[in-house]
Amino acid sequence: MKKTKTNNNDTNCNVGGQALIEGLLMIGPGRSATAIRKPDGQIIIEKKKLPPKDIFSKIPVVRGVFNFVRQMVFGVKALMYSAEFMDIDAEDDSYKPSKFDKFIERVAGDKFKDVLIYFSVFIAVILGIGLFMLLPNFLASLFGGIDKSTRMGVIASNFLEGVIRIIIFLGYLTMASKLNDIKRVWQYHGAEHKTIHCFEHHEELTVENVQKYSTKHPRCGTSFLFIVMIVSIIVFSFAGWHNRLMNLLLRLILIPLVAGLSYELLKLGGKSNGKIMRILNYPGLMLQHLTTKEPEDDQVEVAIAALNGVLEGEEI
Repeated sequence: MKKTKTNNNDTNCNVGGQALIEGLLMIGPGRSATAIRKPDGQIIIEKKKLPPKDIFSKIPVVRGVFNFVRQMVFGVKALMYSAEFMDIDAEDDSYKPSKFDKFIERVAGDKFKDVLIYFSVFIAVILGIGLFMLLPNFLASLFGGIDKSTRMGVIASNFLEGVIRIIIFLGYLTMASKLNDIKRVWQYHGAEHKTIHCFEHHEELTVENVQKYSTKHPRCGTSFLFIVMIVSIIVFSFAGWHNRLMNLLLRLILIPLVAGLSYELLKLGGKSNGKIMRILNYPGLMLQHLTTKEPEDDQVEVAIAALNGVLEGEEI
């Protein structure tokens, strides 16, 4: 296994991942690997070489938007792939494609699966923007008693919007964590973090070595979403506070900037162990108590298989 090129604090790593249905997706600089535990206990691995990054993936702030979209596409593809191995009774013919499914298949033909993937990403983005961006602004606009014509009033209104956004986010994670199926995903999420920690510290990837590490990681997507919420308060405050329609329009326009700035802060937080960055990372790490759980040994085995699939033939 090749060692990671890191700084002295061993926190800089070019591998990320995503928990799936009984599996994990790991993504490195040049390739990805999806490891799935089949119902019969066998681990299967699908490896893919990633297309070369274009110039937009190297420009600060802009690369954040590029990588966010790329990660979502890879994630949905891997999620659909993992769903194919669910233990479903082959004799159950109660499922019938909807009219929408038939329409998309008829129009897209052989590209049906690709169209479905990108459509799923589009719907996920729209729902995310609506729930975590537009709804909080609408609810904040219903509150009176704040003079929005002053700079302090604008800041107070955007702060209130941010608090509402965080409350919705926490409520969403809390409800999701109550679902039994989601708990298994959270365990794979914890296995992903533990395995990457082990790799970053240059230890052999064994179940025993991996299990001693934390399920919390500063470069987690949960931390990214929390950073987005904090950055949005600052960015939207500079945009002012206007009528409801203008507020919604400005937020839609500024979402790429918020995502790009948040990505740069996440990368910085993953590279630095300084006191300021530890303070900034702390809320995101605490949120991971909801989105990660201690994995079982067999789940760690899947995470190791996925990471090894990325590492083979590639120096990271």
